Amino acid sequence: MATANTVFKKILNVNDAIIDDMHLSETYNGEKTLTFDVHLRKGLQWRCPCCGKRRPVHDQPYIQNRWRGLDFGGIKIYLQASVPRIRCPKHGVRTASVPWAFPGARFTKDFDYTVTWMGKYLSRSALSRYMRIDWETVGRCITRAHNDIEPDVHVRFDGLVNIGIDETSYQKGHKYITVVVNHDTNTVVWAGKDHGKSVLEKFLKLLTEEQRASVQVVTGDGARWITDCVNEYLPNAERCVDPFHVVEWTMEALDEVRIASWRRAAEKAAELKVSRGPGRPAADDTETAAARTAAKQASEIKHSTYALGKAPEHLTNTQAIRLEMIQQTDNQLYRAYLLKEQLRSILKMDDVDAAEEELIKWVKWARHCRIASFVKLQRKIMRHKDHILNTIRYGLSNARIEATNNKIKLLIRQAYGFRDVDNMIDMVLLYCSNLRIPLPNRPVPKEALSQVA
Repeated sequence: MATANTVFKKILNVNDAIIDDMHLSETYNGEKTLTFDVHLRKGLQWRCPCCGKRRPVHDQPYIQNRWRGLDFGGIKIYLQASVPRIRCPKHGVRTASVPWAFPGARFTKDFDYTVTWMGKYLSRSALSRYMRIDWETVGRCITRAHNDIEPDVHVRFDGLVNIGIDETSYQKGHKYITVVVNHDTNTVVWAGKDHGKSVLEKFLKLLTEEQRASVQVVTGDGARWITDCVNEYLPNAERCVDPFHVVEWTMEALDEVRIASWRRAAEKAAELKVSRGPGRPAADDTETAAARTAAKQASEIKHSTYALGKAPEHLTNTQAIRLEMIQQTDNQLYRAYLLKEQLRSILKMDDVDAAEEELIKWVKWARHCRIASFVKLQRKIMRHKDHILNTIRYGLSNARIEATNNKIKLLIRQAYGFRDVDNMIDMVLLYCSNLRIPLPNRPVPKEALSQVA
């Protein structure tokens, strides 16, 4: 039969320590606390928290430290031990390490890992309330767990071939982080605060010459700073512009035409509207019908965003009727719609040579279409022509990184925002990868130990 001391050591996961005593106390509001007085075995005492080597004691008396452990039946658990400061010739004067907690932490490793695992599924407010810790403490627990699971994040840079780059907002006021995703593993490789060339250069400067040479394809939006960085730092990489963003540019141009058409139709309807009142002649049926038709046409154009934006095969009956009305009544808007559809079909082609030929035809059409927004768009398309054709050639898009951005936004919304962007980046690197978060008394499968993010 196991002794009580052995049972408590197993529950607390402090097999390398000796339990000297325990104290049960209760606060004024009825919250119970169980404190264990422990000390380390002699062979594990006086070790540097950085290098793990045994070092001489720097000063006495020893400092009485406490670490919060996982609750036991709702009772708060604390470990208490006298820990000296040691003097390491390499790392200086430090508080000696203990095996049950990370250096500098006031929580056990089991506590930090549990908080980190729960942080993936619970909001930080709910988590902090359940675990009875401060709001900001959750972020620090996640950072410590990530640093322990992945002490060297640079291993993510090995074997990079196809990467995607994008920025995503994390707070109001145009605050962004830049995210780099490995297309082959669908994991986040790197994330940094802000966006622009100076931010992306921080990532590229972390890569060795061999790692830069191994990158073959870089996807992203049409931002010039991405292109400049690729040309400067990645000699073997082909730049690809994501088809989603190309269609987005086209939709913006189409929406400009739609708004202008709606305003013209609304002005025409206002001119045909018959004024009624005392002393004014009554309108005949023809005038009334014309006014109603003009007003209906303006309303149909106003609410045609989805009809114009959708692919023809996905239109509902109502949207198809609305599009047919536009075809019959507004030639300019319908030509803009056809330009959008033609470009969308080109982006779906597999043959690069045929796509290039069709793209040149599209540019000529857009250049002479006499629609200002599409004349402007064709210039932008020509600037990125080679990058668009590279996208068709390699069949890569930013779909994965957009999905990752949605996952990041979900984490941010779930946490109700972050006060410390570094904690947020640690959370992104930990959760948007294939790293496993160990939980107490749950062995990690052997196959998981060989996986790297």
